Amino acid sequence: MHISNPIIQNNVARLGQNVVLPNVQRNYCLYDEQKTAELVNAREEALPYIDTFLKSATTEEQVLDSLQVLDKMLDKGVKGIDKMYPTLAKFNDVTSPNIQVMLAGIYRKTLVPDGFGPLCKMLLRQTFQPNSKYFDPTEEIGGAIYEYLRHKN
Repeated sequence: MHISNPIIQNNVARLGQNVVLPNVQRNYCLYDEQKTAELVNAREEALPYIDTFLKSATTEEQVLDSLQVLDKMLDKGVKGIDKMYPTLAKFNDVTSPNIQVMLAGIYRKTLVPDGFGPLCKMLLRQTFQPNSKYFDPTEEIGGAIYEYLRHKN
């Protein structure tokens, strides 16, 4: 088990707070960048905390905030996020286009083999039952699928 870190615990407990969802003027979410940076800088040490938080996350904002931290961590080369697939898979069937886009970005970067099928399902769902008013989720989902196919060849 990991040693308790109160700074990480505090930042993880605040995940989902101050998230602003897309609207007519802006087609992307806004996040607390300071909290994100602190969690990203904690690197692998923060992963168990985020994993535990995601297992009990109940709001779209909590899930989105957690996923965007993981996405930023991937950009910084944090290792072990691919091992979180069992937790992330809990959100594969969520219809939120915001969550779908964040998951697609994470799956695109981790290329976890089990992520390919859910991405195809998300793409089909968004193709036949689009539900995003402010952006087209199929761009990111399709890009993630393309990355899987490109990596396979």
